[in-house]
Amino acid sequence: MNLLPLLHPASVHFPIALLLLGSALGLVHISGRWPWDLRRTVWILLVAGWVGAAVAVLTGLLAQAPLAPDAPYRGVLNWHIGTGLAQLLLYGFLLYRGWLFTRGKARKRRAATNNPATDLLDDRGARTWLVVVLVTGMAIIVATGWYGGQLVYEFGVNVQL
Repeated sequence: MNLLPLLHPASVHFPIALLLLGSALGLVHISGRWPWDLRRTVWILLVAGWVGAAVAVLTGLLAQAPLAPDAPYRGVLNWHIGTGLAQLLLYGFLLYRGWLFTRGKARKRRAATNNPATDLLDDRGARTWLVVVLVTGMAIIVATGWYGGQLVYEFGVNVQL
């Protein structure tokens, strides 16, 4: 029995939950309507979700390799792969920018401009694009899951009976 097709469905649920929750809490933190500091929780959820998403993408790519290239579901599969990779890129970009924000040069530059933010989530100048990235990331996760659901429930791709 080939276990490869079973690894992908087993690996997708945690990244979905972690990235959606991290994004939602990031939006709550940015809005400033929550009495607690959510920064550490947001970054932990996003890092764990990104690592999990990387595993899900890798197992998905390996599981789809033996599928027929001219199958009727190939268009849906291509969209599923594309949105999965877009998700990795978008959240990877966000994590990288968050990491850069805490490094030495960026810290000195903020001090020179009297920007008191110590975290990207608190930077007033970044709020608009952060909201766009987080909302777009959540939409991409939903789209990826939608296409994955179509593959399984409409086409029966890699369903073991």
